[in-house]
Amino acid sequence: MALRLDDKKLVVEEVAAIAADAHSAIAAEYRGLTVIELTELRRVARESGVYLRVVKNTLAQRAVEGTEFECMKEGMKGPLIFAFSMEDPGSAPRVINDFAKEHDKLVTKLVSIGGQLYDASELKRLAMLPTRDQAISMLMALMKAPVEKFVRTLAEPHAKLTRTVAAIKDQKEAA
Repeated sequence: MALRLDDKKLVVEEVAAIAADAHSAIAAEYRGLTVIELTELRRVARESGVYLRVVKNTLAQRAVEGTEFECMKEGMKGPLIFAFSMEDPGSAPRVINDFAKEHDKLVTKLVSIGGQLYDASELKRLAMLPTRDQAISMLMALMKAPVEKFVRTLAEPHAKLTRTVAAIKDQKEAA
């Protein structure tokens, strides 16, 4: 069913609003996937906080104008499904990468983060980016390490003295 002009404008506005707030974008060719497989992909994306949408390429090109994903315009050819990461930059690459492992018909065409277009082979590397919670825990561990080392250093002379006294006590009891 063909879209009317008003409907096309609504689609462009919706995708443009999402693209303006997104951290990363993936465009993948979905030719050959069944409706059931696409529904499963949409369910997984929804659970992961990824906005997933099939949009005509001309409408998608208009939607990404003025956003950091404008670099994707030239590569928008063929039937593409667009995935935008809304929570962290690695969520869309993780969803597409994991789904593509099981369904070889989903082929990544465009990958963009921070206004730069990357090769589709970079998808796996981007999928390994930590989630927001993982990144925070890594940062906290890094910040906590010097304090822990300092406390261990302060406590070591007392612990060494205690071990020495215990060793002398054991030696005298044995004799």
